[in-house]
Amino acid sequence: MATKKSKKSDDAPDSERPVKKSSDKKKTSDSKKSTGDKPTKAAGGGGKSGQPKTPIVDDGPEEELRLGPLGNKVMTIAGGIGVVGTGAAVGLGAMEGQWAHFFHSYLVAFFWVLTIGLGALWFVTLQHLTRSEWSPVVRRIAEVLGANIPLLAVMALVVVGPLLMGNHDLYKWADPAEVKHSLLLQKKSPYLNTTFFAARFVFYFGVWFIFSRLFLKRSVEQDSTGKPELTNNLWAVSAPGMILFALTVTFCSIDFVMSLAPEWFSTMFGVYVFAGCVVSFYSTMGLIVLWLQKNGRLSKSITVHHRHDIGKMMFAFVVFWAYIAFSQFMLIWYADIPEETVWFKPRLGEWLPVSAALLFLHFVVPFLGLLSKHVKRHRFGLGFWAVWLLVIHYVDLYWLIMPNFSPGKVPFSLMDICAWVGLAGLFLASSARTAMNLNLRPTRDPRLDKSLAFENI
Repeated sequence: MATKKSKKSDDAPDSERPVKKSSDKKKTSDSKKSTGDKPTKAAGGGGKSGQPKTPIVDDGPEEELRLGPLGNKVMTIAGGIGVVGTGAAVGLGAMEGQWAHFFHSYLVAFFWVLTIGLGALWFVTLQHLTRSEWSPVVRRIAEVLGANIPLLAVMALVVVGPLLMGNHDLYKWADPAEVKHSLLLQKKSPYLNTTFFAARFVFYFGVWFIFSRLFLKRSVEQDSTGKPELTNNLWAVSAPGMILFALTVTFCSIDFVMSLAPEWFSTMFGVYVFAGCVVSFYSTMGLIVLWLQKNGRLSKSITVHHRHDIGKMMFAFVVFWAYIAFSQFMLIWYADIPEETVWFKPRLGEWLPVSAALLFLHFVVPFLGLLSKHVKRHRFGLGFWAVWLLVIHYVDLYWLIMPNFSPGKVPFSLMDICAWVGLAGLFLASSARTAMNLNLRPTRDPRLDKSLAFENI
């Protein structure tokens, strides 16, 4: 990607051309028409119903920066759907007496929302680490999504809590009888035990909370103070943050997902899950950008060029996911070691149709669909493929987790849908609640001017 300021792209409509900033910038009536009311110029601090405490000078174009009543609406609807969906999943598990099925379904849904939140945290860390100039106008969206770590920690208690109370429906390494009859599990018991598992869980979410909170807090503070040194401070912590992120995501993937088959191992598993984190995050951010602009928010800041870049990252990590998936499979197939091939046995047996669907629907089809720049620049095209990738990401996680519960058949049921919709609704409601009291983009970032003027060649 490249940035140029002298020539405007012919692909961008006039309303989406980058806004050039000047010191004596005039306020126009266009932004009022696009939002239906007076644009909000707001500090980054809190305020009831998404209203700013004190107006400040915004270094960007005049436009609506707050969710306002729209945030309350989203929080209410999504929260209601989340509570009903999650409750229905629990009720179905109780009525059918299928708690093992419920815990596996819940783990799939939980990891789906967790990967979106972790992908957002990775994005924010990367933008500070690389001092990116294209992304400040979309970075606040990622900061808000990454701020859901406390909610995700609470969601994880549904998995961790029963494990600590002696339930081993998910993890057979927690069953003393299983460990007794497996020499390999006995050798792994110093790592795979409930006490150490709980300690690692606290460490993972503690690290993610600290960094997500720091990035959002300093970014919002800069909206109020305009201090450029805050950007330098975040750049300084992003390098150790990225290292800790890589380690925690890898080991969290091992603990929560790979240890469902405790006698199996793959050194590429953490990278495979990371690829899913990034694909799901960029897809989610693309949908949020489209929704915000449809509702009159950030209608001038985020242009077709930013949406094009989001689409390019979706495309790039679809390819990266395929590369990691093939590499993991090829190495295990070539080595033909029983301890490794056992994991693929059900996935190449009764689950073969799902495996084949992932090959085509997670790689071949979206690869061809996102190949053209015109698709990535088109609102409907970007939105369609974002939804596609979020759905197939769920299928991918289902393929990772559910064969450990039902190797002989695909047990997809209403319970799976309820858990998925329920946790997704709670995640969305929490995001809307966080965003209500914030500007939807940074207003005093030192690189905001370059982000607003960003153009793709």
